Amino acid sequence: MVSQNPNGLLLTTIENKIATLEFGHPASNSFPSDLLNRLTNELQVLSANPAVSVVVLKSSGTGAFCAGASFDELSQLNNEQEGLQFFSGFAEVINAMRTCGKIIVGRIHGKCVGGGVGLAAAVDYALATEDAAVKLSELAVGIGPFVVGPAVERKIGLSAFSQLALDATGWRSANWAHERGLFAELYADTIGLDEGINRLVTQLLNSSQEALRALKTVFWSGTDHWDQLLIERAAISGKLILSEASRKAIESFKKR
Repeated sequence: MVSQNPNGLLLTTIENKIATLEFGHPASNSFPSDLLNRLTNELQVLSANPAVSVVVLKSSGTGAFCAGASFDELSQLNNEQEGLQFFSGFAEVINAMRTCGKIIVGRIHGKCVGGGVGLAAAVDYALATEDAAVKLSELAVGIGPFVVGPAVERKIGLSAFSQLALDATGWRSANWAHERGLFAELYADTIGLDEGINRLVTQLLNSSQEALRALKTVFWSGTDHWDQLLIERAAISGKLILSEASRKAIESFKKR
């Protein structure tokens, strides 16, 4: 299925029980709310599709994997309800990944910022290239990584998450992310990356699907409260983004 409009690309291809789910946006694969909503819906569809055993999540192009939230949309938020609605989009995507009945493999070919780090953390197994540096930039625009925080902390621990959250302008290398468990495997280039994904996916397809479903439940045990928690976190970001300091910071970033 192809879902393409001015708010970005969403493309799903299914072959040999592998669903490849690709998102894209001209602004470094960032997410406006419409694209977030479409991604959530597609994850739910794939979760229920008996013709799919494994999902591979990837983004378009050769630049950034994902630049997080759309600054164009952030700059247009006018009240707390609009802010809550926007950041709830990231909450719903993470929860859809968490509750998806299929193992999700992440193809992380480039840099991850903000919500992009959250996506990388929410896949069940992430493979990346050495270009996939990470940064949680939210504090630099007057908010914080409140929505993606639980997913990132779950994957790399509180100490490493705190470093990313507080050093909001500093990049951490792909090797740093690999050492802390955000990335399971690291490759020099996308050729090796795709070979690694093919190897892993083949292995998963040859495994007991019942066992994989049970493992997914085990991986995400203790997160049932995230349906409420992430929406509460979205409300925090939705309020903070309305400050004058945040608006000035966003406009400054947009001019770069």
